Amino acid sequence: MYEVYAVRYAHHDRRARDNFLGLQPGDDPHDAPMPLDYFVWAIVGENETIIVDTGFGPQQAKVRGRQLLRAPIEGLKAIGVDPSAVKNVIITHMHYDHAGGCDAFPNARFHLQDSEMAFCTGRAMCDHTHSHALSVDDVTGMVRRVFAGRVQFHAGDSELEPGISLHRIGGHTAGLQSVRVMTRNGPLVLASDAIHLYAHLERGRAYPIVYNLGEMLKGHDTLRHLAGPQGRIIPGHDPLVSLRFPAAKPGLENVVLRLDI
Repeated sequence: MYEVYAVRYAHHDRRARDNFLGLQPGDDPHDAPMPLDYFVWAIVGENETIIVDTGFGPQQAKVRGRQLLRAPIEGLKAIGVDPSAVKNVIITHMHYDHAGGCDAFPNARFHLQDSEMAFCTGRAMCDHTHSHALSVDDVTGMVRRVFAGRVQFHAGDSELEPGISLHRIGGHTAGLQSVRVMTRNGPLVLASDAIHLYAHLERGRAYPIVYNLGEMLKGHDTLRHLAGPQGRIIPGHDPLVSLRFPAAKPGLENVVLRLDI
């Protein structure tokens, strides 16, 4: 059984119209604010801590107009995670805000879907629609880790450790994967960008950055199946996570959240 933490490290103010693909009946014509928060996650077991995604740093924050609140590893260090001791890092997908801090984990093996590596190094990157959300430095860095023997590829669903499994969802990118973790309070699914916001799942809506719309919407059902009736699903970017879950410890309110209680 594992403890699971979310580290909030960045923020972006935006409007509701920017978070949904197309307008539907009932959409707010006044287009209310609907910001995004940015997270990395830590799965803490008795013998090992596994990191899910690595965030981005100051350079990408400046280029993309995001508010960097703290380095992701500073939030991890606040709960006792030593980046140099981390042996396994799951990369849910290769977008800049999920794969931009890999150098902070010099001794880790990185877990990635075959289809995601093909996506970020193949013909899809000839189209700015898909390539704009990636950093070429992040991609070439991952290629270098492949040659260094530090990447383990997965094809579809697989068990990483007892109680931790990887599940290819696709949709947002060709090889996006979500992570299911067994906790004392039942299964917990780190959806990452299979859903950016709770609203995507609740309304059956799609986020505008999408590689395969059918896979994105089908992924909602997959997430529900993985969580089961007693589980919970954690979206990739919803500020409501900070309101729905407690701080990991006093002083870390709205910084590190405990997701498994």
